[in-house]
Amino acid sequence: MENNLSDKKKRISLTSKEISELFAEGIITIILLLLINVAVVVLISSIISNSPSLNESIFETRNSFVRNFNSTIFLNGKNFIIPLFFIFDGIVLYWRLFRRYRQMQLRHIILELHYIAEGNYDHRIPFEVRGDLNRIITSINGLVDSTVAAIEEERRIEQSKDELITNVSHDIRTPLTSIIGYLGLIEDRQYHSEEDLLKYTHTAYIKAKQMKSLVEDLFEYTKVRQPSVPINYISFDMVQLLEQLSIDFELEAKRKGIAIQVVSSSSQVIMDGDTEKIVRVFNNLIANALKYGRGASLILIEIEAIGTEAVITVKNNGQMIPKASLDSLFNRFYRVEESRSQETGGTGLGLAIAQSIIALHGGYIYAKSNPDWTSFTIHLPLTRNKGTKNTNIS
Repeated sequence: MENNLSDKKKRISLTSKEISELFAEGIITIILLLLINVAVVVLISSIISNSPSLNESIFETRNSFVRNFNSTIFLNGKNFIIPLFFIFDGIVLYWRLFRRYRQMQLRHIILELHYIAEGNYDHRIPFEVRGDLNRIITSINGLVDSTVAAIEEERRIEQSKDELITNVSHDIRTPLTSIIGYLGLIEDRQYHSEEDLLKYTHTAYIKAKQMKSLVEDLFEYTKVRQPSVPINYISFDMVQLLEQLSIDFELEAKRKGIAIQVVSSSSQVIMDGDTEKIVRVFNNLIANALKYGRGASLILIEIEAIGTEAVITVKNNGQMIPKASLDSLFNRFYRVEESRSQETGGTGLGLAIAQSIIALHGGYIYAKSNPDWTSFTIHLPLTRNKGTKNTNIS
């Protein structure tokens, strides 16, 4: 691609062999034209000499031109026949040479195309020509650019799949090892009391739940990343939905000494969306605030309709997220602190799922953090995007 930017357009340079071919083409064409000219002159002279009436008519016409134009140029037919032949021969010669030259240009373009087809995708046809050939060159270069982009996208997807498999394998292996270890102790009867037995089975149960949570989150993540995932649009009140969610989390929040408040600039914010998926987004955000908002005493949910968008902010006044981590928060399997995941059982997929669901609705999400607030802000269109594909309307 870098070579493509540095290549300058240049004219096609003919080889010495091609110049010789062009010169030979010109010589042969001139000889053929002279022979045709002689043949035409002989044929016309023969016709005129064998037709007295035609000869007399030409003689009278020639005298009429002499009288009208007061010039003797028309007395000799060579004075206007030879220039006509010269003009005709020049046109034919130019056409023949130009056609051969275009064939040579096309040959050079095909050679360049073969060079690219051999795997040199960083190369572009650098020639500057006119007419249809220039459009062909532009189309070929554009096709190569799109092909290279498709190859790079394919490699990125393949790398992304490999990373996904690696991360899933790593996250499943840890609890699975614990499950196998504790069940192995039970299998070998390496416990001294019923209390030890219950401890081992409880630990295995907790690890199994972590694995189940990971598998469910992974399934949800892959599902919302599919381009054909259906979105069941309905009209709903975002204020009412978030107030209901805050009530659902109220008991857990009280146990941690955290208050949840919903603040809206209006009593209703009516919008279109898939409520099941949107609930998943805010479940993740509120659950993350409860799990990871160390030292927080308040989770504040703000709703505002601005123009054609609903802007929702979920923020807490807990520990600040480092600036270096903000850009990676929505990457799958990313955790600000690995120890946090071990304590809470998080999979690192919640925010990636939330971002994918928001994108499916035509919106976007971003995070900010300072010593006062850590906030996640969501922009969602109030009405369904008419260009959205693969959607169902309930």
